[in-house]
Amino acid sequence: MQQILFSIYWSIGYIVFGTITYLIIKKINKNLFDSKQKGMPKNSHAYKKLETLEMIIKNIFKYSIIVIVILMIMARFGVNVTSFVAGLGIAGAIAGLASQDLLKDIIGGASIIMENQFAVGDTIEVGGFEGEVISISLKSTRIKNYDGSVKILANRNVVDIINYNMAPSRAIVDIGVSYDANLDKVESILKDLVQELSNSLDNLKGPVELLGIQELSDSSVKFRVTALCVSMEHYGVERKIRKAVKERLDQENIKIPYPQIEVHHGE
Repeated sequence: MQQILFSIYWSIGYIVFGTITYLIIKKINKNLFDSKQKGMPKNSHAYKKLETLEMIIKNIFKYSIIVIVILMIMARFGVNVTSFVAGLGIAGAIAGLASQDLLKDIIGGASIIMENQFAVGDTIEVGGFEGEVISISLKSTRIKNYDGSVKILANRNVVDIINYNMAPSRAIVDIGVSYDANLDKVESILKDLVQELSNSLDNLKGPVELLGIQELSDSSVKFRVTALCVSMEHYGVERKIRKAVKERLDQENIKIPYPQIEVHHGE
């Protein structure tokens, strides 16, 4: 009985030691990556890649320490750890033949990181599912959609990826005005407005530009305005441009037409 209590005390000590060791390694790991990330924009791809590597390395140390502590506790209770590990090696070899998908997942996870395909925080599309990458492990990748649903993909199935964060996004706004409008006046108004917006809008990577007349549609003459933006911020920029255009054209008494159909009755 005394021997069992002694083993329990040692086991608790192993657990405390393992926990403290993990917390120290976790702190060192975080400080190391924080120093590398210093000065980097948080939405940059390099920052996100380092953040992803930090998470994976932290998990590798965590699970390694858990395994070591379990083996130490088993040894304390008299289990022949050497034979046990050897047995696991044989069983693992047999199981490995039947679980090659796990190896493919690990290779896939390593490829995602080493090839810089995407990182935590990136918005990607895989198999028609679009969302933000919330975690990457050696086995799987989790993607959170805008409605909150999370898709968990085995890394071997993460193929044909569209990464929306690898390059700046472009905001595109088409503005329709009446065929009766003075097009030179409209163009002058929009030129002044895009200059103002270039100095006032957030998340721009370049000036707001008026490209000119884009289309002669059924009910309006359409001008096109574009702007290069921070990745995935183009939706917000487009909304602000539309609001500013509507307010300015209202001030200038220029109508934005709605679709109309002319019906002619034959005699």
